[in-house]
Amino acid sequence: MTVKTDTMPANTITYSKMRGMVALLIAFMKQRRMGLNDFIQKISTNSYACKHPEVQSILDISQPQEPELLNGNSSPPPSPSQQINLGPSSNPHAKPSDFQFLKIIGKGSFGKVLLARHKADEKFYAVKVLQKKAILKKKEEKHIMSERNVLLKNVKHPFLVGLHFSFQTASRLYFILDYINGGELFYHLQRERCFLEPRARFYAAEIASALGYLHSLNIVYRDLKPENILLDSQGHIVLTDFGLCKENIEPNGTTSTFCGTPEYLAPEVLHKQPYDRTVDWWCLGAVLYEMLYGLVSTSSTSRIMISELMTEWL
Repeated sequence: MTVKTDTMPANTITYSKMRGMVALLIAFMKQRRMGLNDFIQKISTNSYACKHPEVQSILDISQPQEPELLNGNSSPPPSPSQQINLGPSSNPHAKPSDFQFLKIIGKGSFGKVLLARHKADEKFYAVKVLQKKAILKKKEEKHIMSERNVLLKNVKHPFLVGLHFSFQTASRLYFILDYINGGELFYHLQRERCFLEPRARFYAAEIASALGYLHSLNIVYRDLKPENILLDSQGHIVLTDFGLCKENIEPNGTTSTFCGTPEYLAPEVLHKQPYDRTVDWWCLGAVLYEMLYGLVSTSSTSRIMISELMTEWL
């Protein structure tokens, strides 16, 4: 019996070779995109460059873009029944048209963070725009106000993003924050894989200073991760996103709310046990490990356990 075997032409690309080529192409495109994003981020913060017509055409910022215009509807001032108490940070005279909104730099559950230029002083700010309807629907008003309280206290520390003022319309809240233009630590880790020990130690020391300051105010941060750590123009770290902070936790006090990012959670949080401010130090250890080794410190078994726990609880 003769068995006929088909020989593959020499120029045929196998499936495995094709996958390898695609992987290389994707890696190349990601690297080029990161470089382009870095370039755009730097040029968009240069007020002189942004006035040049060609730069404006590239960035598509020649016309102001208020969030209301982007969404196709305008938002009038709030009526008394629509007011949310913003406390001492409130500026009743401020309005969206005071700003030129350049681009979206972040998204969250209740809204967006936009890079904006204040028309009066031409300074750049990160403007957090939150949808009132979504906040009230999910009964998150208390957490939003807690974040505002923490932001107000942060202006006294160099490694915490600060709140300049806030205002509101009938449908939205606006928090005017420091704009930190060096990108997320997560972005730099993705690009460089890991850091040398002196650099990781430098970042860890500044993070520890920020956490220690929050703890001195009886605030537990609870969501330390590379995505919430920004770098400023001089290379210093700045913590942001205080939506999960817990106020009024005394040195020996505890809380039990399950929240945070699974890869960085302390064991007591995962096991739904009462926990204290030391969970922040666990998170710092996890971030430091990731900076040094390019990997999150949890093992594969731990990841499976986290997945099972999340499935069970949700």
